Amino acid sequence: MATMVAGISLRGPVVSSHRTFSVAKRASLPKLKLRSELSFVTSQLSGLKISSTHFSSSAAPLSVPFKPSLQPVARRICPFTGKKSNRANKVSHSNHKTKKLQFVNLQYKRIWWEAGKRYVKLRLSTKAIKTIEKNGLDAVAKKAGIDLSKK
Repeated sequence: MATMVAGISLRGPVVSSHRTFSVAKRASLPKLKLRSELSFVTSQLSGLKISSTHFSSSAAPLSVPFKPSLQPVARRICPFTGKKSNRANKVSHSNHKTKKLQFVNLQYKRIWWEAGKRYVKLRLSTKAIKTIEKNGLDAVAKKAGIDLSKK
């Protein structure tokens, strides 16, 4: 004797702790009761409109704005060249590949700024340091759109 439930053929009745239940009868009873309860609730709530104008404005807000306790960490991006981390594969001897990040070689460097007559401390990639030595700090900063006067 095969029973069809939702397109699945079951051979024989379902047996559970010495009692025999038919699959179709057991599955249909709770759904009908749940549907009738839901339709009753939705019919009762269909005419209601909820608006926030009835609440007083002097009440305290429900949520508190998020304030991080730690200072944000500086991003690993060079401001002059735009270099950033590269996603790569770490390949083991068995050729198993796992993801890893190859970070930019950023260095803190104190560079003399001729136009401002002072030193400027910057976090640069080594490529940017070489470019600044070749072209000058003003030219590289102007090309990158960086204002050195506020640093």
